[in-house]
Amino acid sequence: MSAIALFEEKQVRRAWNAAEEKWYFAIVDVVAVLTGSPNPQVYWRVMKTRLKKEGNETVTNCSGLKMTAADGKQRMTDVADTEQLLRLIQSIPSPKAEPFKRWLARVGYERLEEIENPELAARRMRAIYQQKGYSEEWIEKRLRGIAVRDELCEEWKKRGVKEHRDFAILTAEISQATFGMTPSQYKDFKALSNPKDNLRDHMTDLELIFTMLGEASTTEIARKRDAKGVTGNRQAARAGGTVAGNARRELEQQSGTRVSTPANFKILPESQTRKLPKPTR
Repeated sequence: MSAIALFEEKQVRRAWNAAEEKWYFAIVDVVAVLTGSPNPQVYWRVMKTRLKKEGNETVTNCSGLKMTAADGKQRMTDVADTEQLLRLIQSIPSPKAEPFKRWLARVGYERLEEIENPELAARRMRAIYQQKGYSEEWIEKRLRGIAVRDELCEEWKKRGVKEHRDFAILTAEISQATFGMTPSQYKDFKALSNPKDNLRDHMTDLELIFTMLGEASTTEIARKRDAKGVTGNRQAARAGGTVAGNARRELEQQSGTRVSTPANFKILPESQTRKLPKPTR
């Protein structure tokens, strides 16, 4: 999926990579915005050559994608993901780039603080969710879910799962067995059209609980079975998701209410109630 972002009334072409779940931006467009150069293509070509001579790995790792040019034709264009783009911006001597550089310095400083004291990361994340209007009870479950997810991912890495695509496949197996939907289907169910929307940020307390149960069960089963590689861990993921799926169906039978809901947090609830809004569809 491709799109155009506006920055100071200038166009920056971008494309969404669904497999990697990240945006790629046309570098020459960003150069044009930050430098005001009448010929950003030449500016980028010279800059690219200089950075390569300096051994800049970011330039070496930049990809090329076909994007619509000003003449309406599809042309190969150098692109960078968000991390690569922020690194390149540091090499552009422009007053317009200074806000990015200051922000990067601040983020880097905070990251170093978090490495020394991991509790800071949790506090900052909690503060962000509080600012967005989530309840304290929901935040506790969300943070716990992140910890459960991290433990599972580390277990997968130990067992030979390395590729981002494989992580997505295993996650889909757990979700399918738990809720009867893959994450992408679940996002459609909740009417989350923005690729950057995080599904778990739009889950209810119960949805988070069963997500955690599925992933925690998968971690335990993978260990007990000594699962190896994608194939072995896929079987463990299906089994772990089934544990959560069976529990979900039992609750639904006893309560008479479905756990999965199309409600989302796109429209935040009133601050004084902190309740999940009514379903959007």
